Amino acid sequence: MTRRAFIALLCGMMTASHFAARAQQAARVYSIGYLAGSNRTPQLDAFLQGMRDLGYVEGQNLAIEYQLAAGQLQRLPEMAANLVRLKVDIIVAGTSLAALPAKKATTTIPIVVLASHDGIGTGLFASLARTGGNITGIESLAPDIDAKRIEFLKGVLPKISRLALLYTPTDPGSERHVGNAVDAARALLSTVSKVEVRTPADFDVAFAALLRDRPDAVLVVTDALTFLARKRIIDFGTEHGIPMIFEFKQFVELGGLLSYGPSLGDIWRRGAHYVDKILKGAKPDDLPVEQPTKFELAINLKTANAARPCCATNAACTG
Repeated sequence: MTRRAFIALLCGMMTASHFAARAQQAARVYSIGYLAGSNRTPQLDAFLQGMRDLGYVEGQNLAIEYQLAAGQLQRLPEMAANLVRLKVDIIVAGTSLAALPAKKATTTIPIVVLASHDGIGTGLFASLARTGGNITGIESLAPDIDAKRIEFLKGVLPKISRLALLYTPTDPGSERHVGNAVDAARALLSTVSKVEVRTPADFDVAFAALLRDRPDAVLVVTDALTFLARKRIIDFGTEHGIPMIFEFKQFVELGGLLSYGPSLGDIWRRGAHYVDKILKGAKPDDLPVEQPTKFELAINLKTANAARPCCATNAACTG
């Protein structure tokens, strides 16, 4: 073989190897297990859009195994175990509620938790800088700004004095939520009460309790149950003229009075970047837990005017 022929053969082999490697890389299909206590939400669509923006397209180079409890929270451990058996590349957990059973189910599969509530206090993370395991993600900071929500409520409805908290006591992070809200309410209002829901069937009992001891307003702590029942909750408040405040604007869009908190869409889109980094070789413990830096205040003016009828015509109205 001549030197020229040898070089041509070598170049051909290298080119073929290059294209074979690219074809192999292009053919790789990554698998994600998506675990959540609710059903399909707009946040999930935001996550999928974030993945598409990074080059991951479901049905092409991305396969997603959905495990959605739709309010049947007792199924989450079983669903987490299913994802482990399927050997997905990453588990994406919506809130601490799904992340805790995922963490218990595996110490090897990376977990990205979105909108954790008090991730350190609930045992998800050793610290925000170094999580100390196979988990990382984005903290919602929701319990930390309950006092601010109550301040905004007092600004919109200055005469209120009685606040009720509607929450799920079994939801991770709820204890801190309730503690912060009670402290803030006692400083700004005269009385605060607590109403619990543990299953979807409990809402009728909770609503009856709110009507028996009628508050001036209700602060709803967001979790899988209350998010799933958000329209039902808001319809109850509207029907009985009880103003309600929330963490996220998805509730205000359905008729809730006001919300203050981070954007869930932003958190879920940002979660795609965590997934991308891990798929490219990063370890969860090397990715610090992020905290939101931008918060949204949303007020439903129609609901606000209904709660303060004089405000529609009198700019000097004080409650």
